[in-house]
Amino acid sequence: MPTILGQNQYGKAENRVVKIVRDGDTHHIKDLNVSVALSGDMDDVHYSGSNANVLPTDTTKNTVFAFAKEHGIESAEQFGIHLARHFVSSQEPIHRARIRIEEYAWERIATSDGNSKFIGADEVKHSFARKGMETRVSQITYDGEKWEVISGLKDLTVMNSTNSEFWGYVKDKYTTLKEAYDRILATDVSARWRYNWTSDEERMPNWEKSYEQARKHMLHAFAETYSLSLQQTLYQMGSRIINSRSEIDEIRFSLPNNHHFLVDLEPFGLKNDNEVYFAADRPYGLIEATVLRDGVEPKIPVDMTNL
Repeated sequence: MPTILGQNQYGKAENRVVKIVRDGDTHHIKDLNVSVALSGDMDDVHYSGSNANVLPTDTTKNTVFAFAKEHGIESAEQFGIHLARHFVSSQEPIHRARIRIEEYAWERIATSDGNSKFIGADEVKHSFARKGMETRVSQITYDGEKWEVISGLKDLTVMNSTNSEFWGYVKDKYTTLKEAYDRILATDVSARWRYNWTSDEERMPNWEKSYEQARKHMLHAFAETYSLSLQQTLYQMGSRIINSRSEIDEIRFSLPNNHHFLVDLEPFGLKNDNEVYFAADRPYGLIEATVLRDGVEPKIPVDMTNL
């Protein structure tokens, strides 16, 4: 039975590029993990092995590093736009480029007031420490006419030690969970949001400011919502971003419910007044949903595993 070639793409994954900007004694760092995927007229290389239309993956790797020098890295999104435009516009066989970027944040190390007597400088401005566990992510797709930019973050761990309840749920013969009127609410936020910027004719968002503001609104909503369910908190987080950032039309969350169970201390003659908990890493509840601007069609994949 004859076969035909289906969807295909190729590129160089996980190009780790670190860009240092030296502003005199003050240094700035951008640390990215960039993956390139290209698709287009690639039938021949699959059917016959002809590489006539193939831009080597090693070349895509080199382009990432060269662009870090030539264009700098203003933001993950802007860097991805430069790359996607280049691959589609410079190579006729390439019709679509998808750039995925993870950004690892760094913060300056605060030094002691007396450090100058040891190193001969009034202030150290070139030392950094990795900032938390959160990873910023972005995916930029370009087909020569339209752009799609999806940004977000993963592994942002947050917790409310109170102002969370869970009760009034369905119960059957297998239900053992007790209703909770004061519980810990904790999760590792994975979120992706889609920008409504799709054309070079439109004004491009300020990617850095947009990310910072979206993250801020997300955290404010988490902290300020008196939660009766993680679903309710998720919706408030998404709504706060949509209502506050006009450049974002859609956001999808995947929120594991990091359960914290009260430990039974009665065998030891102790009363546990919502003080001591067992943090269970698995199994866990997994709450996922998309929040949209009214009238907008969803485009972020339901399964964000590979996004």
